[in-house]
Amino acid sequence: MADDEIVDPKKYLEDRCQPKCVKALFEYQACVKRVQDDETGHKHCTGQYFDYWSCIDKCVATKLFEKMR
Repeated sequence: MADDEIVDPKKYLEDRCQPKCVKALFEYQACVKRVQDDETGHKHCTGQYFDYWSCIDKCVATKLFEKMR
């Protein structure tokens, strides 16, 4: 029965793209470290988070759409 299951290649491709986006990941992690002790709640790392996932998405998109053909 396991052979009949459809596997989503997106997660696999995301894992493979992470090394290409390591700079954006380090920037996000550095931001999280800086903001960690903020008690005001005004500081955040949303921009860095989206930069990281944008890099992953750009990398995955070309490979994912090739597999869908």
